[in-house]
Amino acid sequence: MSGAQFDADPWTVGVRGLNIEHLAQEESVFGLSNGHIGWRGNLDEGDPRGVAGSYLNGVFEEHPMPYAEEGYGYPEKGQAVINVANGQIMRLLVDDEAFDVGHGEMNEHTRTLDLRDGALTRSVRWTSPAGRSVHIESSRIVSFSHRSVAAIRYRVHAIDEPVTITLLSEILANEPLPITHDDPRVQELLAAPWTSVDAAVLGTMATVSHRTKASGILAAVSMDHIVAASGTGEPQIRTEAGDDLARTTITVTLERGEHLEVVKMVGHEWSDTLGASTLRDRAETAVADALRVGWVRLLGMQRERLAEYWACADVQLEGALRLQQAVRFALFQVFQASVRAERRSVPGKGLTGAGYEGHTFWDFEAFVLPVLTATSPDAAKEALRWRHSTLEHARERARQLHLKGAAFAWRTIDGRESSGYWPASTAAFHVNSAVAGAVIHYVRMTGDEPFEREAGVEILVETARLWTSLGRWDELGKFHIDGVTGPDEYSAIADDNLYTNVMAGMNLRGAAAAARRHADIASSLGVTDAETTAWDDAAAAMTVPYNQRRGVHSQSVGYTDHARWDFEHTGSEDYPLQDHFPYFDLYRKQVVKQADLVLALYFAPDMFSLPEKAAAFRYYEAITVRDSSLSSTPQAVIAAEVGHLGLASDYLAESAMIDLDDLHDNTEQGLHIAALAGVWTALTAGFGGLRDSEEGLRFRPRLPPQVPSMSFGLQVRGQTLRLTITPARTTYLLRGERPLTVRHFDEELSLEPGRPVVVDTPPSADPGPPPQQPVGRTPRRFEDVLAIVEEGG
Repeated sequence: MSGAQFDADPWTVGVRGLNIEHLAQEESVFGLSNGHIGWRGNLDEGDPRGVAGSYLNGVFEEHPMPYAEEGYGYPEKGQAVINVANGQIMRLLVDDEAFDVGHGEMNEHTRTLDLRDGALTRSVRWTSPAGRSVHIESSRIVSFSHRSVAAIRYRVHAIDEPVTITLLSEILANEPLPITHDDPRVQELLAAPWTSVDAAVLGTMATVSHRTKASGILAAVSMDHIVAASGTGEPQIRTEAGDDLARTTITVTLERGEHLEVVKMVGHEWSDTLGASTLRDRAETAVADALRVGWVRLLGMQRERLAEYWACADVQLEGALRLQQAVRFALFQVFQASVRAERRSVPGKGLTGAGYEGHTFWDFEAFVLPVLTATSPDAAKEALRWRHSTLEHARERARQLHLKGAAFAWRTIDGRESSGYWPASTAAFHVNSAVAGAVIHYVRMTGDEPFEREAGVEILVETARLWTSLGRWDELGKFHIDGVTGPDEYSAIADDNLYTNVMAGMNLRGAAAAARRHADIASSLGVTDAETTAWDDAAAAMTVPYNQRRGVHSQSVGYTDHARWDFEHTGSEDYPLQDHFPYFDLYRKQVVKQADLVLALYFAPDMFSLPEKAAAFRYYEAITVRDSSLSSTPQAVIAAEVGHLGLASDYLAESAMIDLDDLHDNTEQGLHIAALAGVWTALTAGFGGLRDSEEGLRFRPRLPPQVPSMSFGLQVRGQTLRLTITPARTTYLLRGERPLTVRHFDEELSLEPGRPVVVDTPPSADPGPPPQQPVGRTPRRFEDVLAIVEEGG
């Protein structure tokens, strides 16, 4: 195992000692966010660090998109997340020596992320080169209750003799991010993207304001402090501010056993329309309000919000302690990435790193939003409202592509397309069905008719129009969608990609149904009866490729007749394949980067019989290499459905440990938020057998030996449904005010609030021998993964 080794605990993630080689990974794991602010888990003193990170959701810099050869429809500008002014920094001097983890003697160093109060704590015992010993305790939060505020409580204790403590609390702007772009113009622009607009000091409060050079975004970061010392010494406080630096200097002499405590409140605001003075006022007001509330209450409100979340979202597992920790870590990260995003996107890395340049992709709607809909529906609604707010950009993109309706961006920050690689962006139209599918699922699960009328119908209508203009009818009356790229990025520009077609059909049927439910809204969008009929007709006639000779569905027309990749002569050092082989070779072979057709088996469960699913799963397992973190979740779900529970457990472990174990060796760039969301899906849809359709919820719970019991909850139309599953039976408990009907295997259950219903699990059929994966690509066994991390703990 190459990554950091975290302590095993069901409610915390902690690490003892300090290994500089693992610092960047720890910064991602220990990152804090509320969906608006993101602070990487950098050390308080700022150095050493893996990657500095202080982000505001939606703040980016534009840069030119250089191409070797220009082409019509290529985006002209790219977008990249940038650091805003960093208010995390607390530099400490003990007498005249700077606290530095690389100098002096480190007697203790621990950091712990508590998943119940959303706080990152640190404890350090340090002796300076001159022999002065101090105990440093710090805690930080990014507030869920105060959207614009992050806060730090910093304590320094004099251990054995008097010391003079100087604390430099700073806001620092234009900290560089790692820049890997090949174009020197882009490198230069992103190296120092901010221009100072204002620096102000009001008493002990300091604010710095900056504007990006190209995108024109204005950001203001403000700070103030509550200072207290336990002894007789009176702290001296001085605050100053300049273009890229604001600093409050706090000095006090401590006798043995005395301590200095500083609470730092940091306010963050940004806008692309407001003026500098207005934005500064907002940041300073946020800080002043947080100071009135104080640290203790701010932390208490954090705990209360998380307690409310965990009451439904918590998944309780018997058995492996590390799995329990990993599941809660995953759910915590999904929650904090989105809880206060409020009409902003959730990037692929959340706000834990600058990987993928801070872009949002289709996997947010496909993988993350179903989890939020079930556990934090308000956050899901706000994220869908963000997509709705980008509709005009999507309409413009469709017009540019000579299509009707709306074509949502493949990768973006503000809704405009920011990908220049068209086979895996422009051609990947399935992003639109992911957005539409998330709308359909959200409305079905919540019953939120106001949202459907205000935003949902318009999204469904415009995406349906895209499909009918993109597809074609043949002479036999079948509907085709040609020249597209599905989820598998090792196959591109294919005809009738099964996943795309199936999801487009669901989009079309959902749009027609929504338009009929809300005829007045549909009419205002110019929808006619003829148009809704055309949507239904296209969905009914959608081509679903099937190879009769092989007896299996085909990922796209002709795909199963391609030559297979030579797995036998592909070494472990050749993965991921995209880094070692040309795409043209990947595109013409049967090799799957990530679940594609298998993902369709999960998202459209009623379109395939169980024997068809089993046959397809076995076939595609043999050619799927999982070079994407998005693959193991749908593979776990379908493995469980067709009866291979042990294999499903292995894939679950892979998803659960992706960042804690740094399985892809890139956690330093930020966490894999969609893969972490997939942990919940692997458990609930895999072992819980959860499926959602127009007929309601149904469950087919079966547990593997590795998970002796499991309990999970989900919100359904304002009520909480909790399942407690053992190998022999399942208990359904509804909390709310209205009855609910669900299906348990083939049995219909009428649930009354507060009355548990216990039902037996029917015997399972023999699924046959487990399917085989490509040579060297079999997932690590569940037991081996846990054994490795238990030893590390």
